Amino acid sequence: MSQLPAKSENNVVNDAVDASSVDATPADEDLLSSWSFDLPADRIATHPLAVRSASRLLHLDDRGVVHHRTFADLIETLLRPGDVLVVNDTSVIPARLRGEKAGSGGKVEVLLVRPTGDGAWIVLLNASKKPRPGGRLVFAGGVHQTDTLLATVVGPVDDEPGAFRIRFDGDALAFARVHGEMPLPPYLQRAPEGNDATRYQTVFRDEDKAGSVAAPTAGLHFDDEALRRLQQRGIVRVPVTLHVGPGTFLPVRAERLSEHVMHPEAWWLPTATATALNLARAEGRRIVAVGTTAARVLEGSRQGLPPGAPFAAGSGLTRLFIKPGHVVSGFDALVTNFHLPESTLLVLVGTLVGRQRILDAYAVAVEGGYRFYSYGDATFVEW
Repeated sequence: MSQLPAKSENNVVNDAVDASSVDATPADEDLLSSWSFDLPADRIATHPLAVRSASRLLHLDDRGVVHHRTFADLIETLLRPGDVLVVNDTSVIPARLRGEKAGSGGKVEVLLVRPTGDGAWIVLLNASKKPRPGGRLVFAGGVHQTDTLLATVVGPVDDEPGAFRIRFDGDALAFARVHGEMPLPPYLQRAPEGNDATRYQTVFRDEDKAGSVAAPTAGLHFDDEALRRLQQRGIVRVPVTLHVGPGTFLPVRAERLSEHVMHPEAWWLPTATATALNLARAEGRRIVAVGTTAARVLEGSRQGLPPGAPFAAGSGLTRLFIKPGHVVSGFDALVTNFHLPESTLLVLVGTLVGRQRILDAYAVAVEGGYRFYSYGDATFVEW
């Protein structure tokens, strides 16, 4: 675990003496192992709080000082009138389908990732023995013939490790809405329960924008009352869309960040959002990203542009990996959750504030009993 900075009397942690100074050798930030930290199992939140906005908030300010707050503090004091809050309005689909191989009856689990536009889907496939191209899969949702969905395996996807292309005989998304399971992260180590269908969705979601296999979890802390207070305080809210793919929870298998290839994710930045962002920039107001997914849309839409270039509406697929060396130009502060060790999301946040600084803040959070990961507490980082 990273060395803890000293605590001051007012329950604020000051990292003016950086723990990394203990080691005369700078960390190799390209090494995945340099982004690790120790987390006791009992710090992982396995269920949501009864009230979405009741979570704690670890605030890492632009001086590198850690403040212990509540999420209500973000709504009432940390966000400023005129700030533009960029939220991801994607909707999580019940993307996990359980079936079997036709003929052998071998069990198969499929996670829908994204449609390819030609009637096929990119999926993650879990089976004791991977089916061969041409193999048939059967997904039985009920006792009637109409509750059964058939599919043919086309083959593996070359540039997406673990992914397969499957062609369904019917409407896979419609079938999943009725018979699929909510794709909870593997580290929760439990099956979906009654309230997961609603609590693993954000209040920002647009049901016409279904396509994520994981929730944009920073948005899980907001509820209707929080939205009402944001409006009252003059904080602007604008949507972007990023359909969260499996890369958000798949482990990084490369030893170096420079060797890791992100899974592609579909994104959209609407014209009205681009207009609001450009106006905020012109008037000197902050752009605050709610979640790493909104951050990746803002940065991905600006790839190839100089830092001062205006935002433009657009859409596409992004494999953007925000890691050390990336210069952020699309937002000024970030609301996010606590992330897994050695994950691309932890690297993203560390790129904003510094690797040692975020590891020290996480060590403080572990010691302070914060709840980690998707159903856990929130962080607000400035730089």
